[in-house]
Amino acid sequence: METLKIYTDGACSGNPGPGGWAAVLLYGENVKELSGGQPDTTNNQMELRAVIEGLKAVKRVMPTEVYSDSSYVIKAFNDGWIFGWQKNGWKTANKEPVKNKELWQELFTLQSRIKPKFIWVRGHAGDKWNSRADELAVAEATKLKQSK
Repeated sequence: METLKIYTDGACSGNPGPGGWAAVLLYGENVKELSGGQPDTTNNQMELRAVIEGLKAVKRVMPTEVYSDSSYVIKAFNDGWIFGWQKNGWKTANKEPVKNKELWQELFTLQSRIKPKFIWVRGHAGDKWNSRADELAVAEATKLKQSK
């Protein structure tokens, strides 16, 4: 079975400010692009939203890889932070509430069903699909900024 690859990115014009997210799904020869934005958000929220929306588009469980240039997202899974947060009632190791808790909870539920592999890619380093996700996310943030 082929692997579904999901490239994600978030962008924000100001932090907080107008933001955009994007997910590019690749399966065989098929490419699907998703994007959206919020008028008042943060970069981390848009990075999370990009992964959430990408995983929401997965219609059946299959081998899936999520590519992101967000260390925040990748380390949460690959270093196990999110599993500790969930186990500790969505509190950090310092007993502080996890920032963006609702987004993390939604992402936790999605990844529990799909079980994707999370892979970090260097941003703005020439990766075709990371660059495309960045273009889409920036366009969404720009569109919102211009409509203010």
